[in-house]
Amino acid sequence: MKRRVSAFTGSDLEVLLRTFGIRHMVLTGIATSGVVLSTTREAADKDYRITILADGCADSDEEVHRVLTTKIFPRQADVLTVEEWSKL
Repeated sequence: MKRRVSAFTGSDLEVLLRTFGIRHMVLTGIATSGVVLSTTREAADKDYRITILADGCADSDEEVHRVLTTKIFPRQADVLTVEEWSKL
């Protein structure tokens, strides 16, 4: 169960990922500027490979969503559409 903004904080997520040898995370969410941003930053700090599905995320502010997915996230993650990702 998630208790904080980042999916890592207050959860067993990292323990589970490491137990199963998972090093690549694919992120989606309904709060691009909250949960997705916080989880991306923490995952990057923990050296995970990150893919963010831009059209699998949403934010109450469309401009914030656009800036995050086109300007900020590409610095630490691959940003793809769901269709692009499904073809990999």
